[in-house]
Amino acid sequence: MSFDAIQGQTAAIGTLTRILRSGQVHHALRFEGPDGVGKEMAALAFARALVCTSGDPLGCGQCSACERAAKFHDGPPAVPMHPDVVLVERGLYPPEILGRSRQELKDISVDQVRKVILERAPYPPHEGRARVFIVRRAEELSISAANAMLKALEEPGQGTYFVLLTARPARLLDTIRSRTFRIRFGPLPDAVLLDLLKRQGVEEQAAIDAIALASGSASLARALVDPEASKQRHAFVDAALRAIGADDYTASIELAEGKNVDKKQLRENLEALAARLARAARADALRQGPRARSLAVRYQIVLGSIREIDRNASPALLVENMMLRLRAVTG
Repeated sequence: MSFDAIQGQTAAIGTLTRILRSGQVHHALRFEGPDGVGKEMAALAFARALVCTSGDPLGCGQCSACERAAKFHDGPPAVPMHPDVVLVERGLYPPEILGRSRQELKDISVDQVRKVILERAPYPPHEGRARVFIVRRAEELSISAANAMLKALEEPGQGTYFVLLTARPARLLDTIRSRTFRIRFGPLPDAVLLDLLKRQGVEEQAAIDAIALASGSASLARALVDPEASKQRHAFVDAALRAIGADDYTASIELAEGKNVDKKQLRENLEALAARLARAARADALRQGPRARSLAVRYQIVLGSIREIDRNASPALLVENMMLRLRAVTG
């Protein structure tokens, strides 16, 4: 993965390449921004540049180190072939590797931080130039894992670097934020997403419809053009809108009880509902219609529910509470 392949993040990539060319690389970086906008691609390009053996500050892309940094083992765990590019992620490693009896379900455990980071960080890189730890969804670090991670950030070994990826930086410990250099990644422009989807063979109108819901995320845009997933989302949105206007709570309860889905799918469903409400609110406002305010209030309720997904153990309870609030809005 090269920096040239990352589209729509001119400011972030410009900052990274300037840092690398200067030779003054901060040992701990924090890539902040929505999911699916290129943070991990940039982290891998950054890691490749650091382990490159050719002397090219941005990575030559041709030496053995660059090639192995860009290729992954089939897994488990599915990690880069270069031993000095190390991934950390909830559930990435089989529990027996971490000395656990069961898989990590809710957060990145302290066992993973100890085994994958702390046992390696004090020692020189395997191949001499650098070792890079990339933490996916760093906001999922448990409290004990975050405190263990803090120790590594405070006492980095020679040639050791950390890149923390997060879409929810407010959930990181203040002490971790203060010890990491922030690089901001924004939502991808519509033109970048349209080009991406069209190159994957998606029809232009389908791509435009997906982009309207994707909030600048390439991964969400790809998911939105999947026919089965799209059908399911439309069904959820239609059912939710019917339940809001129904005479009683039966439809709302049925909708909630039917939400035995994972949180990723629930997030996509609610994002689709929010987008539908936002479009309706804008259209009503342009017509100076009477429902613009109530639609805007409902839109904010759905956005709040999206933010609650990671903190709520029960998707069904979250949907039920959201529907009660949506129905309570008058107008």
